[in-house]
Amino acid sequence: MLKSIFNFYLNSSIHVALAVYAMTWITLVQFDLPYSKNVLYFIFFASISGYNFVKYFGLAKFHHRSLANWLKIIQVFSAIAFLLMGYYFFQLNSNVWILIVVLGLITFLYAIPLIPKKYLFDDQQNLREVGGAKVYIIALVWSLVTVLIPVLNTYVEISADVFITVLQRFCFVIVLMLPFEIRDLKYDSLKLATIPQKIGTKKTKIIGLLLLLVFLFLEFLKVKNDYSSIISTLIITLLTLMLLVLSSEKQSKYYSAFLVEAIPIVWLLILLLFS
Repeated sequence: MLKSIFNFYLNSSIHVALAVYAMTWITLVQFDLPYSKNVLYFIFFASISGYNFVKYFGLAKFHHRSLANWLKIIQVFSAIAFLLMGYYFFQLNSNVWILIVVLGLITFLYAIPLIPKKYLFDDQQNLREVGGAKVYIIALVWSLVTVLIPVLNTYVEISADVFITVLQRFCFVIVLMLPFEIRDLKYDSLKLATIPQKIGTKKTKIIGLLLLLVFLFLEFLKVKNDYSSIISTLIITLLTLMLLVLSSEKQSKYYSAFLVEAIPIVWLLILLLFS
């Protein structure tokens, strides 16, 4: 029973939603912004809705009459999360609504086959199938969601530190995605043109190392940084590097889905501890 509950926790995207939630809270701490229940809850429920929509759209589309019980439960859970997302959306300041709509559209196009075929390698016609684009789309959405939404919602000036933080998150999320791409190397279609498919596992880890160095270096370029931010960033860089180096095609199914995706949660806990 405990294993079933844990699998539901992962399969229903609660874990990844907590990771996005944690990275948003990190932004609040780093910029000395007040804790915002509306922002954090919106992003948490939006992450559940968005990820489940992307993951299960195809399954629900083709098997809606014979859905497995677990998928039906996840559908109901996702519908509740979507309603709560809608509620908290209207609790946010209106100046973030346009950004949220744009990011929502990107998520929609990521799963729905509406892209002209001339831009794709096959008939799937969604952003997910654009060769080599998957990891960068996810990194872009995560970085904008976890940095710009909390900043804009509090009417904080978009300073150089904000742009540096967005770039940091972009690099960081790409590295978080690499163990997943290494895991799926033998399953992914060659048309996806993932980073490990293009350059191999060893070079992928080297790319990850370089991105982590950029991620760490950018912390020292900020106008406002303190002991807690620098130390927590250094610790999380080393932890992420360790999990990247240890990742392989034969990793446990929980290695990336639980351990790697837990890194932002650990980062938040470390930052709060030092703060």
